[in-house]
Amino acid sequence: MNPINPPRWAKRFLLWFCREDLAEAVLGDLEELYVRRYHLYGKRKADWLFVWNVILFFQPFAFKKRSSTPSIQIVMFQHYFKVAWRNLNRQVMYSSIKIGGLSIGIAICLLIALYVRSEMGVDRQFRKEANLYRVLNATRNPADNWSRGSTLPAPAAGVFKERYPEIEKAGRLISFDGWFDAGTNLFRPADQTSNIFEERFAYADPELIEMLEIPMVYGDRTKALAEPYSILISQSKANKYFPGENPVGKEIILNDDKSKTYVVGGVMEDLKNSHLRDFDFFLTLKGVEFWEGEQSDWCCWNYSPYIQLQPGADPDALEEKMLKAHDEFVVQRMRRNGDQRADSISKYGWFDLQAVSDIYLESSDVSDFLKVGDKRIAGMFSVIGVFILLLACINFINLSTAKSANRAREVGLRKVIGSQRSGLVQQFLSESLMFCGISVLLGVILARLAVPLFNRIAGRDLEFPAQEWWFIPGLILLTLVIGLIAGLYPSFYLSAFQPIEVLKGNLSRGSRNSYLRGGLVVFQFTTSIVLIVGAFIVYEQMQFILNKKLGFNKDQVILVHGTNTLDKQLPAFKTEILRLPNVLYAAASNSLPVTGTQRNGNMWWKDGRNKTDEGVGGQIWWTDPDYFDAMGMKIVDGRPFSLDRASDTTGVVINQKMAKSLGLENPVGEKIMNWQTWTVVGVVEDFHFDVMKEEIAPLVMVRGEYGDIISIKVNPQDMDVTLASIKKVWDEFKPSQPFRYTFLDDSYARMYDEVKRTGNLFTVFAALAILVACLGLFALSAFMVEQRGKEISIRKVLGADLGSIFGLLTWDFLKLVLVAFLIATPVGWYMMGKWLEDYAYRVEITWEVFAIAGVFALLIALFTISSESVKAALADPAKRLRSE
Repeated sequence: MNPINPPRWAKRFLLWFCREDLAEAVLGDLEELYVRRYHLYGKRKADWLFVWNVILFFQPFAFKKRSSTPSIQIVMFQHYFKVAWRNLNRQVMYSSIKIGGLSIGIAICLLIALYVRSEMGVDRQFRKEANLYRVLNATRNPADNWSRGSTLPAPAAGVFKERYPEIEKAGRLISFDGWFDAGTNLFRPADQTSNIFEERFAYADPELIEMLEIPMVYGDRTKALAEPYSILISQSKANKYFPGENPVGKEIILNDDKSKTYVVGGVMEDLKNSHLRDFDFFLTLKGVEFWEGEQSDWCCWNYSPYIQLQPGADPDALEEKMLKAHDEFVVQRMRRNGDQRADSISKYGWFDLQAVSDIYLESSDVSDFLKVGDKRIAGMFSVIGVFILLLACINFINLSTAKSANRAREVGLRKVIGSQRSGLVQQFLSESLMFCGISVLLGVILARLAVPLFNRIAGRDLEFPAQEWWFIPGLILLTLVIGLIAGLYPSFYLSAFQPIEVLKGNLSRGSRNSYLRGGLVVFQFTTSIVLIVGAFIVYEQMQFILNKKLGFNKDQVILVHGTNTLDKQLPAFKTEILRLPNVLYAAASNSLPVTGTQRNGNMWWKDGRNKTDEGVGGQIWWTDPDYFDAMGMKIVDGRPFSLDRASDTTGVVINQKMAKSLGLENPVGEKIMNWQTWTVVGVVEDFHFDVMKEEIAPLVMVRGEYGDIISIKVNPQDMDVTLASIKKVWDEFKPSQPFRYTFLDDSYARMYDEVKRTGNLFTVFAALAILVACLGLFALSAFMVEQRGKEISIRKVLGADLGSIFGLLTWDFLKLVLVAFLIATPVGWYMMGKWLEDYAYRVEITWEVFAIAGVFALLIALFTISSESVKAALADPAKRLRSE
């Protein structure tokens, strides 16, 4: 049985600073109290309370006397500490605001630093070795607009490796959903019968695993994907399916397809700091050919090639060399096929090398299938964190200079008895460092407690780095830096008082009308208003996205997943579903108007014009005839598919964008082509099937009867009964596979989770910035009322009413908020305008947003200062004037 002991380091700290005559008794009492709390609350809370009691006992009266003959410097610093402690106890409200505001700022700054460190830390192991790259397909049009894509044809990586000796290794990745077994699958070990739905599958060459130095738990990295039909799985998935054992060599069945069994070739660590961290399963590309000739044909762009250069190789020089391969394989193939884009691609296209360390944060301009971050967002939050910390430091500076009168006599007397200015600067800097040390300690505690909440808001899995070697030295450095920033100006300001001016009484009222202090208040509220504007605009954009007319109806549509395993039973399953009382329509497809479902791009031409016209890039989806009814889509010309018409096997329904792009004025009956010729039987109204950062793209829909998903349009009444009925039908057809469903509107909303998280963070930061600013404003207003107490009393005696006195006390501060609003308006307009540029469909920034933000900030400021102002206006003037 483990003994019940409090934290050892806290005991050592107590014994280090506490006097010998107190230490034993205090420690005994605290340990006895700890045991009671341990049984009442548990170890964690008892530990925290013990540490808190030790911190509370850290006071001058309890300190050891270190030496009978201490040095002058030590004596002086002990004196400075005592004076600072007395000032803290004498002015509890002002000290609490100083420390509380600074600790909130430090906590926010620490949390944002953890977030930015996590973002900037992705693939950081490759930053020192600039020899690992992803090859991108890049083009630049005559208007100097760039576009880059992450996929190339299957043979590209092999050609690069064979032709250029600078390349040491080359490997490929297929990461997009719906490409055979990439994306989502039904998963089960071969010795089990129940299928479990799993996501996060990708295809990879064995060389890619080796180049990226994927950390392994079981198996050899170089051999994990070396054999056909091998699979590499993450440690968390290995623990889920093979707890406590090494699964290497175990057989896996995907999608109930027993004809194709995968073998576990290795177990990797969970990829937390990699741009591939969204994958738990890698399927080998060794020996894979998805169709005959696919691995040698430059027709289809589905692979992301990675290359590792020889040490000392120049990537820029290699890019120049690769232009020849670009012309030989890409351009010449286009010319052989009569593609009219060949000359333009030859002139403006090339292969671009992107460092692996840049993939996660610098791919905002890359057409990619990976979930990546955004360097601009990380930078924006870094700036917000620094600004909020500055707000807290501003409170410190404001309150220190505002309370100058209280320190004037002290400074004057010290100078009269011989104190030098340098000694006074040391004294005030020591006070600043002491306040800052307490604030850092409280800020660290607040940040540690807030990490779980911050993770939920930000959608991250951050860990507090208390065990990292740099944490304690970093806190010491942070204390010194913030202490100097916050204390430097007040130190020089206070130490500059002249004894003669003090003795004359010229500083008795303190520094009430400080331009610097006013400027700092303006800065605080400018920052707060910009954050409020940002939160409003992100919220408006989110509401615009969720409520915009989409071209389809996302409500009351149930998506049943994994229907591909029904195989030939799928039409019968659909028939049974349609017999249920609340089911209106049902349709099978692999593609839906939400991300995460299958996408397949082709080039399209009018029939017979592929040798003369430039093609139109567009999607091709296989859907069944009921798809349009199930999705609430509108056929604006022609008709949907029909299973009763044999000719519809080559019939297509196109969207309006495709008709416009191909120049089809009367599209119904026209023939279009990709690898074969199709007849247009209908035109569907344009609908959004990608995030609204992208414009609606051309789309062709082809008739099919099968798919991974069945979309079921239902009546909203008795939803639970309807779901139970659908599950019952499912269990009859597929008892070994769990029934899995989602709602289309939920899937659509999840597309914008990152936008919602950004908005939530803006809202939280805006609220905390306002809180910090208001803490300082409250303290300043209280100080102002204190300094002008007699003036107010005289005005009341002479007949001033409550309203005039209230206006007198508040107008100076409200002017500062109005100035802040005037500055914040163009800054917020510019910043949020740049953010909205990423969206093809976006809200307009209107003056109402800034008016609301300004009024909100004004009301908060008015509320903050009104309590002290009203209290002063209602006070009895006789009490103030009695001494006169």
